[in-house]
Amino acid sequence: MGYSAVRSWGVVRWGFVAVGARMPVAAAPLALVFLVRERPGGYVLGAALAAAYVVGEIVGAPVLGMRIRAERARGAMAVGLGVGGLAFAGLGVLHGAHPLALGACAFVAGAAPAAAPGALRALLTSIVPEAAVAQALAVESMLTFAVWAVAPAAVTGLALGVSPVLPLLLGGLLMTASVAGLWMLPAGWRADADDRGGESMVRILARAWPLFVTGAASLSMLALAELVLPALLEQRGIDVGWAGPLLVALAVGSAVGSFVYGLRRWPGRLRTQSMVLMFGVSGCLALVALLPGVAWLFVALAVAGVLQAGVMLTRNLSLREALPPSALAAGYSVMYAAVGAGYAASGSLAGGLLSVVSPSTAILSGVGLGLVLTLVGVAGEVKPAAAEDGAAGSGGRDVAERPPVGRRRDS
Repeated sequence: MGYSAVRSWGVVRWGFVAVGARMPVAAAPLALVFLVRERPGGYVLGAALAAAYVVGEIVGAPVLGMRIRAERARGAMAVGLGVGGLAFAGLGVLHGAHPLALGACAFVAGAAPAAAPGALRALLTSIVPEAAVAQALAVESMLTFAVWAVAPAAVTGLALGVSPVLPLLLGGLLMTASVAGLWMLPAGWRADADDRGGESMVRILARAWPLFVTGAASLSMLALAELVLPALLEQRGIDVGWAGPLLVALAVGSAVGSFVYGLRRWPGRLRTQSMVLMFGVSGCLALVALLPGVAWLFVALAVAGVLQAGVMLTRNLSLREALPPSALAAGYSVMYAAVGAGYAASGSLAGGLLSVVSPSTAILSGVGLGLVLTLVGVAGEVKPAAAEDGAAGSGGRDVAERPPVGRRRDS
C-alpha cells in the first residue's frame, strides 16, 4: 500500500500538534540538568529533577489516560498540555527557587501532559482509513525519532549559547501552542463505553499485560546498551567520542525501520512478528557486547534500531487489536508508562551492574533479562488465545463478552 493513504492535510495538522506536544518532553531531562548545573551540586540536583519529571510521566500517563473519554479527548488533552506548558514555563521563571519547588514543577511538567501521546496516537489512527493504520503509526514513529534526535542538540545549543532557562521557556511555549492546534483536529474518535461489555477499564488493561511487558522489555535492552556504551568503548580502548555517532546510527536505523515497516503488510501474526524482531534486537545487542571494532558496532546498532522500530510498531498494533476503541487512549498511555519505567529501571540496573561486572557483561545480562521478559510476554499472549479456542469449542459465551489479549486475527 505504501504511504499514499496517509498523505492528507489532517495528518499534516496532526504532525504539527504532535511536534509541539512532544518536543518539550524530549528536551526536558537534559534541559533540567542545564537549568541548575551552575548551582553547588548542580549535576546531582539536575539528575534529581529529571528523575522527578520521569516519575511524573510514569504516574500521570496511566492515571490520566484512563480518564480520557474518546469522544471528548480534545478537552482532556488541552487541559493536560496547558498545565504542562505552564509547569515548563514555571521551571524557567523560577530557576532560582528552592529545590523542592523545582521538583514539584518538574513532577507536574511530566505528569500533566503524560496522557497526551496516547490520546494523540488514538486520534491519528481515527483520521486515516482502517487499512492505513500501520502506515499512520509508522509515520508517528518516524516523527518521534526525529524529535528525539533534534531535541538534545537544540537544548545544548540554547542552554550554552544563550541561556539555561531558554529551553524550558520555549518548551512551555511550544506545549501551550499545541493546545491551540488541537482545534484543527477532530474533538475525539468514535467509541462507545458499552464496547467494554460492562468491564472496568482497569480489568481490560490488566488483560493486556503481556503487551506492556514486551514493549517495556524491548526498549529496556536498548536503553541499557545506550547507557553502558561509553564504558564499553573505554573497555575496548576506543575513543569515547564515538558514543555520539554510534547512537545517531541507532536513531537513524530506528527511523529507517519505521519507514520500511509501513511500506507493506508483513506476513505472520503480530505477536509472531514481535517475537522474531525481539530476538533479532537481542542478537544485535549481544554482538555489540562481543564485537571489537567501531565499524561492527555501527552495523550492529543500526540493525538493532531497524528491528526495534518494528517491535514497537507491532506492540502498538497488537494493543489496538486487543482493546476496544474506548480504551485505546488508556492502553497507549499505560504502554507509554511501561516503556518509561523500563527505561528508568535500565538506568538503575546499568549503574548496579557496572560496579560489579565489565560493560560487555552488563549488556549481555540486559539481553538475557530482555529475552526472559519477551518469553513471558509471548506466553501471556498465547495462553489466553488457547483458552479462547477451547472455550469456543465448548460453546462458551463468556469469551465473546470478555475477549482476551489477541482475540482477533492479525495475520
